[in-house]
Amino acid sequence: MKAIKLTKEMSLIQDIDTPAIIVDLNIVKENIDTYQKYCDDIDIQLRPHIKTHKIPALAKLQVRAGAVGVTAQKISEAQAIISEGGVDDVLITYNIIGEEKLTALRNLSKKVKVSVVADSSFCIKGLSKTFEGAEEALPVLVECDTGANRCGVISPQQACELAELINKSPGLIFKGLMTYPPISQAQKINNFLTDAKKLIEAKNITVNTVSIGGSPDMWKVQDIPVATEYRIGTYIFNDRSLVEKEICSDDKVALTVLATVVSTPTKNRAIIDAGSKVLTSDLFGMNDYGSVVNLPDLRITQLTEEHGTIVSDQNTNLKIGQKIQIIPNHACVVTNMLDEVNLITEEKKLKKVKVIGRGKVW
Repeated sequence: MKAIKLTKEMSLIQDIDTPAIIVDLNIVKENIDTYQKYCDDIDIQLRPHIKTHKIPALAKLQVRAGAVGVTAQKISEAQAIISEGGVDDVLITYNIIGEEKLTALRNLSKKVKVSVVADSSFCIKGLSKTFEGAEEALPVLVECDTGANRCGVISPQQACELAELINKSPGLIFKGLMTYPPISQAQKINNFLTDAKKLIEAKNITVNTVSIGGSPDMWKVQDIPVATEYRIGTYIFNDRSLVEKEICSDDKVALTVLATVVSTPTKNRAIIDAGSKVLTSDLFGMNDYGSVVNLPDLRITQLTEEHGTIVSDQNTNLKIGQKIQIIPNHACVVTNMLDEVNLITEEKKLKKVKVIGRGKVW
């Protein structure tokens, strides 16, 4: 396993009750500024995905740095992230189905600029029925499946057909194309979106936005020249999955999990108070459930709900009551597990911040 060289303020966080999330604000700001500059340099708009942090104050930092707006996956996430002001442009990248959700969307649109996606006539008809008669038409992007096998139309022709439907639907206006792309398939993605764009423009319909995203290819956006907007979430914190893929270095990881050793049954096995409810069970093709900071010989090999098992080929040298920091495999899920994060400020002080968007599922 790769050695983690990350140095944290352990003396500052030693008294925090565990399990807990620690976020280094200095690294957060550096990550925000670095990626915003990258997007500025290649002339693409950045629309960060707030599902990673779910905290209004961090969304405002992203917008102030130059982001065109934010991305949310759920209406309730969007409601939470705009609750403190400073964020006034939200793209919700999820098919919105059902009267209750559609009513909430209409109400949200009265507070901030909102756009959504759709990949079916069913979804479009529901949006149109809800927004018919609204003061402003709802911008809708057609979601395209460019190879990730998630939501989205599966051909440029289908994208064109939905664009035409949106364009003639009361209360709606066609905005562009959106995809959650497969990893390392830039040519395939660019061809699909370029073909769809040409077909739609041949119908005299303007394609204002081509929105793509995803952390694994975050430094290769220029390889998809048809794109006008990039959506990305994890870059604000980074995590083990990105470190292992060498997308970022370990000193750019802003979020760690603080855990306490609660049992040492054998000299080469210890139990911590962070299980799947905190570290999550996501593996992303890796072995183990996170990396222990500064202790590369230790492996987190098993999780139950409230317990994590740490093993070593040698003596773990861990003691009951000892606190350790862990770089989680997937930061986005971790922030949804706890009510608050412990922020290390630029002045090296601790500040508890509520994860306001936590637990939002619709």
